Amino acid sequence: MLRATLAVLLCALPACGQGASPATEGPSPIFSDNEQDAPKADGYRVETVIEGLRHPWGMAWLPDGSMLITERGGRVLFVDSAQFKKDNPFVVTPDEVRGAPESSQLGQGGMMDVALHPDFANNNLVYFTHATGDARANRTVLSRGTLTILTGDEDDIPGQPLSKSARIENVEELFRATPDKPGGQHFGSRIVWLPDGTLLLSIGDGGNPPTRVGGRLARDNPQHLDNAWGKVLRLNDDGTAPADNPFADREDVGRFVYSYGHRNIQGMAIDPATGHVWATEHGALGGDELNRIEPGKNYGWPKATHSVHYTGQVISEHVSLPGMVDPACVWTPVLAASGLALYTGEAFPQWQGDLFAGGLIARQVRRVMLADGDDGPRVSGNQTLPFDARVRDVRQGPDGLLYVLTDQRDGALLRIAPE
Repeated sequence: MLRATLAVLLCALPACGQGASPATEGPSPIFSDNEQDAPKADGYRVETVIEGLRHPWGMAWLPDGSMLITERGGRVLFVDSAQFKKDNPFVVTPDEVRGAPESSQLGQGGMMDVALHPDFANNNLVYFTHATGDARANRTVLSRGTLTILTGDEDDIPGQPLSKSARIENVEELFRATPDKPGGQHFGSRIVWLPDGTLLLSIGDGGNPPTRVGGRLARDNPQHLDNAWGKVLRLNDDGTAPADNPFADREDVGRFVYSYGHRNIQGMAIDPATGHVWATEHGALGGDELNRIEPGKNYGWPKATHSVHYTGQVISEHVSLPGMVDPACVWTPVLAASGLALYTGEAFPQWQGDLFAGGLIARQVRRVMLADGDDGPRVSGNQTLPFDARVRDVRQGPDGLLYVLTDQRDGALLRIAPE
């Protein structure tokens, strides 16, 4: 019913049109769920790897093939590489990582993304985004800690790998989004490491009207550099602001800003071949976006957008404005985009160089095909990989396959493999 309502409301707008016609004010292709716009992909199958996860949010692989999975409720799970045997992929009981950073489950917030330091093999540092605070005053926080793998020998079976567990120690907060906000909406957030050893951190805009943050409507903060909301931030690995950030001369939080004018980025990925950073962000009603993130650029929200209020009222008369970056593509109705991977593996040669975006409301992974354009890569088409659950994250594993986390009370880690 929700998706049908979205389709009715949004197709009444000029931007929706019939199929993937470009919007009148901007060049961005618009993709719907019509077969014409996003036919189903083929040549793959979906395998269940782990079941029984509680609203999983992010994942990261360790050098030995083990992995960490975060759950929005606050847990960080350690999955031993021995549990990924091909002959037993279905029943796995992860161990909870002891000593993980404290987090508060506040609506859309809680324990969120997880990423390893680029030099993890030597320093064992793990980075997390999580929410802290209460319903009146909360924020998105970036923390890090040292991961220690524990190997036990009790009750181990001769000839079998030793059982392992893990703990996170020396946890420290590196950055908190300011000013504090109320409510449980729009925390972001994803972590991406750049080749120079700095990290990008996405922060949502803090909430829908009438939510106010720092004396403004939360929705208006992305256009102001005096706050962290609705931004992609760039930090050194110790949480300080790099001296070459676009607005490094500012004395406030603006010195951390890498790009601005975002609503709520929950998917971010980097192309290792080109260094291009891609991000997916939620619109309000319709108008989810894919953007190529560049330093110092303004991505428009809420002054230029393809989305409308949840009531159907217009947010802005403009989908494109001078001095603001148009999205690479727009999804209408919404994907509710969360999780993003750029595929570089060998298992699917036909997918190499393409993006894979998760969809919460759409219950799918969207293959976004890229082609060379005059000003860099452009979106040339979409394909759909349908699922029976909300897709929270999509990542490429060390085996060259794609992995998907489903956002459910009884969530799962799924694997996309060649058919």
